[in-house]
Amino acid sequence: MTALTENLNWGTELWDQYDNLSLHTLKGIDFLEKYGQFVRDRATIECEYASKLRRLVKSYQPKKKDEEDYQFTSCQAFKMLMNEVNDLAGQHELVAEDLQANVIKELTALVKDLKEERKKQLQEGLRLSQSLQAQIEALQRAKKAYDKAYKESEKAIESFQKADADFNLSRAEVEKQRSNMSHKTQACDLAKNEYAQQLQRTNELQRQHFRSGLPEVFRQLQELDEKRIKNIKNFIRASVDIERNVFPIINKCLDGILKAADIINEKEDTLLVIEKYKSGFQPPEDFPFEDLSKAGSDSGSASNISSIPTSGKVKEGSYTVKGTITNKAMKKRGGLFHIFGSRGKLSEVCMAIKNAAISDGKEDLSELPPNQRRKKLMLKVEELKNKVAQETAARDGLMKMKGVYEANPALGDPRTIESQLNECSHRLDKLQQDLARYQTYLDDAIKGIQSGANHSSLTNSPRLVNGTRRRNSGGSAAEEESLSRSASDSSVNHNNHNNHNHSKPSAPGTPQMNNHGCSNSPESGLGTSHTSLPGADSDPDQYDGHGVESEYYEADMLPSIGTCKALYPFEATSEGSIPMAQDEELHLIELDQGDGWTRVRRMLGDMEGFVPTSYIEYSLFNT
Repeated sequence: MTALTENLNWGTELWDQYDNLSLHTLKGIDFLEKYGQFVRDRATIECEYASKLRRLVKSYQPKKKDEEDYQFTSCQAFKMLMNEVNDLAGQHELVAEDLQANVIKELTALVKDLKEERKKQLQEGLRLSQSLQAQIEALQRAKKAYDKAYKESEKAIESFQKADADFNLSRAEVEKQRSNMSHKTQACDLAKNEYAQQLQRTNELQRQHFRSGLPEVFRQLQELDEKRIKNIKNFIRASVDIERNVFPIINKCLDGILKAADIINEKEDTLLVIEKYKSGFQPPEDFPFEDLSKAGSDSGSASNISSIPTSGKVKEGSYTVKGTITNKAMKKRGGLFHIFGSRGKLSEVCMAIKNAAISDGKEDLSELPPNQRRKKLMLKVEELKNKVAQETAARDGLMKMKGVYEANPALGDPRTIESQLNECSHRLDKLQQDLARYQTYLDDAIKGIQSGANHSSLTNSPRLVNGTRRRNSGGSAAEEESLSRSASDSSVNHNNHNNHNHSKPSAPGTPQMNNHGCSNSPESGLGTSHTSLPGADSDPDQYDGHGVESEYYEADMLPSIGTCKALYPFEATSEGSIPMAQDEELHLIELDQGDGWTRVRRMLGDMEGFVPTSYIEYSLFNT
């Protein structure tokens, strides 16, 4: 079949179908253009689909006010899903770009070349046809001339024969007829020779036209059409390859979505809800029976019953059963209701809300329930520790620069560093004071929770009387202690505790850091100074008698600010670092503070630590 197909060609099989072949090639090129328009429209759809996916992801990104809800595993999984869908959109954009560059562009150029080549071959075929037609017309003219000369010659011969047989004609008349016959016969011979030459020339041109000239034109048109058909096949294959090339990434995105679904843990979310809303108070105990027959029992009964907050009104600065609304806050809310009731302006409402928030907020957060207060203080302490580490690193860098300038004055004037060094030291002192103060608040909050738990176990369940805890001792009020009130007016306790949960290892090429986050290198000029972090010499296990502090730090992990991927495998060789495998994805907890290490947490579980910044690539969540 293949050999038979190769022997068949348009030049021999379709030698007389010039017009049909011209129309067929035109339709073929039009079909190629139609296919090109299809691919172009498809690329546009891919691009629009990618754009709509990105717009969808953008519209469902968490708002700043909803960021707190994204600590739940279901919300985190949804956020990871949106990231993967965003990556899917990128793959569809890549398909559109590759179709445009590798298919549509080449197809457009091919259509242009085919049109030009077809026009050229058709013009050549038209020229050959016109040349053959002109030769045929010349042959016809020569044949007519020969026919006319032949008839005239025959007539002249006949006239001569009649004249020669007629004895009445003179000799001169006979010679005249003879001369005329001779002339006509000679003209007939010339016309015959011309006709023969034209016939030979026409036959030769016709043979050449139908055996070589026109078949060559048809062969070129055949190759042109086969080239068009072959390229359509190649374009379809190229389109499939373009889509196949993105399948691994698409599958990876789908695997990422499945991985996001796997991290959803209903029990963990339940614990987060408890941790988020737990006040730390104990439920109120039963109403005591008051014997009215005893003297003075009326006032006691009234006071005991009224001490239970039923309408939310309590003593100023005290807690309700839920531990969330104080009398002071209720007064503020009443003011808001009054504004709405009097149809006040929106600006007045906003100002009232702002004033209420400012007046109610306290530095030690003592207005919060115990558990919530401890949680927020731990976040504040962690934030201040990070700032202290940053300022310490900045001060060490300035002192190194100053030492270099002093050793080589040609590089710069050391006095230019003095002002920056002084400002950095002032900021560091201020941060250390704030850290000591908030650490004291945190210590008081933890002690308050511990003492409250011990007190509850010794005295059954405490009652809430006017927002304070009153222990039951034979039905009489014995002692009263305030819940979650820190000694904010007392002197600042400088015996703070170091955080041993996440100690950063030293990056390669950097000086070793002590517990204060300061360098002990000679360039720093600090030596064994104890002013970097207060309480550096305190007992690191002071809180860890029952693992209380460790428990709280594990329960309140820092939120993820992004995701990262391991470019290389890493083996943990120092305290505070964690190992990771190549291509492993982790939560990003804290960015590099200039020491070459980044804090991360595993996707599954709560194991976290530091890894080299150069070993990962990361992307931050959009805020």
